[in-house]
Amino acid sequence: MLLVDDHNLVRNGIKTLLEKNGKFQVIGEASNADEAFELLEQGLSPEIILADITVQAMTGIMLAKRFIGAQNAPKIVLHTISENNEFLALAFKAGAMGYLLKSIGAEELVFALSHIYYQKKKYISADVAVRLVDHISDLSKLVIENGDGKIAFSKRETEILGLIAEGFSNQEIADKLFTSKRTVEGHRQAMMDKANVRNSAALVRYAFQNKLLG
Repeated sequence: MLLVDDHNLVRNGIKTLLEKNGKFQVIGEASNADEAFELLEQGLSPEIILADITVQAMTGIMLAKRFIGAQNAPKIVLHTISENNEFLALAFKAGAMGYLLKSIGAEELVFALSHIYYQKKKYISADVAVRLVDHISDLSKLVIENGDGKIAFSKRETEILGLIAEGFSNQEIADKLFTSKRTVEGHRQAMMDKANVRNSAALVRYAFQNKLLG
């Protein structure tokens, strides 16, 4: 297994847990996508890659997309501290086999990895699954049309988009919305991916052109 996370303590904790359990062996560690790709190019062949979805501009998503359609590709399992439902959709669209919250316990982590590896089936954290069921009727989305079809921005994304347009930084937006900077960064990246733009300026321009912002 290859662990990809920018927090050394997180990697050490997962590695210790898995080695104690004995079912999985950690054969490599990386703090970002570039380091992970370098290890893979050097010949590292993990059967599972457990990666933080949000580190350094969606590292986990980048890794998952790399292996779409590839034969004998490692199974990509993404984990995150964020409860952003948009990440879940992006993760599985990119080809991930698992989506886990970092708050899960040791037993669920081992169960999830075993389910994905041995059963070859996708897995979502129990808390995420319950939250989706509980809140599915409350999901409020703004649907807009563009040349490629329909794009959905959530209510929270639209709120963040307005603050981006006003010139607030990620940290300032996080403070205003009582959330983390990483969550805001994740929403921003999710919107750019949906709109197929490369930076915040293009995202704001896209929003005005499609009448998302007044």
